[in-house]
Formats: sequence, structure tokens, C-alpha cells
Amino acid sequence: MPGHIRIVNDPVELVPLLMTFNSPSFKKVYELLSKAWMTEEELKAQVGDDSVPVCIQVLKKGNLVEEQWRMPKPGEKPTKEYRGTYNKFRANFQCNLQDLTDILYISLSNDENLREVVGRIEAEMGNGNTSIGDLSRKFGVSPVFIKGLAKRIPELDVKGQGLVLLDTGR
Repeated sequence: MPGHIRIVNDPVELVPLLMTFNSPSFKKVYELLSKAWMTEEELKAQVGDDSVPVCIQVLKKGNLVEEQWRMPKPGEKPTKEYRGTYNKFRANFQCNLQDLTDILYISLSNDENLREVVGRIEAEMGNGNTSIGDLSRKFGVSPVFIKGLAKRIPELDVKGQGLVLLDTGR
């Protein structure tokens, strides 16, 4: 993995990075994955935490891990294994301070208001409204705020100018 550089061109891409390195268990998972290929079960055994599946989902959304199938022993099922992709970081973006404060708040906060907003956004998506612009106007927040929330929540992601629900397989 030497020499792989994560280049961030959009400030919203900071959300998974900040979330990963703000949580001791997420940070430990990333450190383990930066050294070797590991399955989810192996990570759970090392970390001793139930947050491993969520951490893997956040790392995948941030393009911070790669995955492959591990060849099983005869009679066993194949399992996915993961490895950290980058060991260096470079930021290549400019944004206004309001967008930066939104990104930091979303990434580092455990505020109950975020859960409320996410619940309302998911309800709107259930009604067919997936447009980032429409959602930001409806809730009185910036499009960066909506995109940042989508990067934080494991079952949501950004696709083009809209939000999509992900099949997390859990």
C-alpha cells in the first residue's frame, strides 16, 4: 500500500474521514485494515465492538477500503475481506466557512437534532423526493449539509444531484 494518496476534491468527502478518526473503535478498525486483509469477523474479534459493520460501511462510502472474496477452505463459504486503501491524504478544495462548519458539525456531533433531520429526510425520500436541492430548501439547510448527512448515515448516499437508499445487506 505504500504511496497511495487519498485526494479529496469535495469537502463532503471529509465526513467519512472525520467520523473514522473521531471514534476510537473506527480508528482501530482502520489501523488494522491498513496492515492486513481482514474479514468482518476477524475485525470484531480484534476490536471487541459491535460497531464494525457500520465502520466498514462508512469506510466503503469514503472509498477508504477495498474488498475482495477470501478463498474458503473446502466445505466453507467464501467471505469478504477488507484492506485499507490509503496511507496519505491530500486536500484539493475550497469552500466557504459555513459549509466547513456544517461538515465538521455533521462529522463530529452526536446531537439529537441530526437524528430528527435524518428521520424527516428519510420520510421525504419515502414520498419520492430525493433531490438534494429540494430537500435543502424544504428543511432550510445547505445542499452540503444534506450531502454530509448522506455520507454519515450508512443506508444513504449521494448519486448525482439526489440521494439514494443503499442495500447494506444487514
